[in-house]
Amino acid sequence: MKIWVDADACPVVIKEIIFRAADRTKITTTLVANQFLRIPFSPYIKFIGVAGGFDVADNKIVEECETDDLVITADIPLAALVVAKGAHALNPRGELYTTANIKERLAMRNLMNELRGNGVDISGPSIFNNSDRQAFAAALDRFIAKSNK
Repeated sequence: MKIWVDADACPVVIKEIIFRAADRTKITTTLVANQFLRIPFSPYIKFIGVAGGFDVADNKIVEECETDDLVITADIPLAALVVAKGAHALNPRGELYTTANIKERLAMRNLMNELRGNGVDISGPSIFNNSDRQAFAAALDRFIAKSNK
């Protein structure tokens, strides 16, 4: 198993959790972004820079990830693509996207986009907080423990 990170919009505190997990578990972890990111020196942490543009980083992750890999992303369409490929997706708030829930999440996302496009005032996600960070760390640990059995 490898971990892939959709790193352009990933919160710094989540990246720090991922870095510690990669070193602790010795799982190859690759951050993909269209801008340079500073990563710690580690044989387990890598960075792939891609050209700017719509979905370039997402397409690279879909191309590179394999069955049973884990992709960290808040991008629901990207999550749907990797789940369809047999990989797993975890958002920075600790929600694991699966074949059982991804279609519903994608439909809800599309509905919200349509409503916003029609002028309906819909608030976005709540502010990222400490409980989100804790939920992510716990979900990541559970996923890694389950995958290493």
